[in-house]
Amino acid sequence: MVLVRVENLSIGYQGQPIRSGLEMTIQEGDYLVIIGENGAGKSTLLKTLLGLLPPIEGTITWANGMQGKNIGYLPQHTQVQQDFPATVEEVALSGCMHKHLFYSKADKQLALTQLQKVGMESYKHHSFRALSGGQQQRVLLARALCACENLLVLDEPSTGLDPNATAELFASIKQLNQQGVTIVMITHDLHNGFHDASHVLQLDQNPHVITMQEYMEGAQ
Repeated sequence: MVLVRVENLSIGYQGQPIRSGLEMTIQEGDYLVIIGENGAGKSTLLKTLLGLLPPIEGTITWANGMQGKNIGYLPQHTQVQQDFPATVEEVALSGCMHKHLFYSKADKQLALTQLQKVGMESYKHHSFRALSGGQQQRVLLARALCACENLLVLDEPSTGLDPNATAELFASIKQLNQQGVTIVMITHDLHNGFHDASHVLQLDQNPHVITMQEYMEGAQ
């Protein structure tokens, strides 16, 4: 099933495009990585898909009314996230905030289920700020899953992590994709996790989605 279709999309700020003519389709179960030079428009594209920025031109069509707040989003790691004063369970549970005013019993169970998926359920009563960077990112991954269980949008999720934490994070992402979660991810890391992807979008002069096999054959 097609989750999102992008047609003749121009993205940018204040009506000034930085990338035009984007066309792509994301299927349910895809693992799409978006790569490109700094300033190529990778984060701008994600923000436009999420509804945080308006498209300058073109259309974005989501399946079943999915859009913006209904998508699990993991932004780049920041100091504010690292110092968040809450327990691991509370951080994961905050991903359900958009659904209704008060957390339900089902929300709390969902948060525990998603923490279990990323290997962090045993830390549920720990202080989030006391965790390592890699552990924090996995908790934030669980939070994103609480917002939307079948689609995750990730912006440079391994930034600032050491090699072991990076490997653990990408192992969790791979496992989630194998369980049916669709992944859309910006990354500069072409070693860890990159080769687990099914498709690649390289933002260059002629951006289009290709399979990972096609990308590897073209790189040889």
